[in-house]
Amino acid sequence: MDKLRRALSGNDQCDEESGIMTQIMDDTTLSWSTRIKGFAICFIVGILLSFLGSFALFLNRGISVFAVFYTLGNLISLASTCFLMGPVNQLKKMFASSRIIATLLVFLSIGLTLYAAIKLEKPGLALVFIIIQSLSMTWYSLSYIPYARDAVKKTVESCIT
Repeated sequence: MDKLRRALSGNDQCDEESGIMTQIMDDTTLSWSTRIKGFAICFIVGILLSFLGSFALFLNRGISVFAVFYTLGNLISLASTCFLMGPVNQLKKMFASSRIIATLLVFLSIGLTLYAAIKLEKPGLALVFIIIQSLSMTWYSLSYIPYARDAVKKTVESCIT
């Protein structure tokens, strides 16, 4: 349709001039409603996996099952935001100078949680890494809300002193 519109308006450029990346981007963009649906589905699946891990913990299936489901839930929830802003833009924002430490801490805690739960089979250590994972995900998420980190810092400082 766009080619027809360009041809009728006299703006018919050769496809080779527009470049392969422009063609790919034009052909792979999602509508806003599709992006919202993809985000919602991934986010809900991520939350459900985290809850399934919690149920497995209460059903005495072990901390390893909980750690794996909880971590997969976090990863899928984190990946859900790629639908909203696109994967390249998401990666750029994740590794921006204001949140690179939080991003690295999230990925490190995810890796260490899985390592402690699956390879080492140390439930106590996996639980420690799950707590670190939760805190780092919270800190990472707060980086997207203006002044939220500063508010949390001031609140914690006022509680400590």
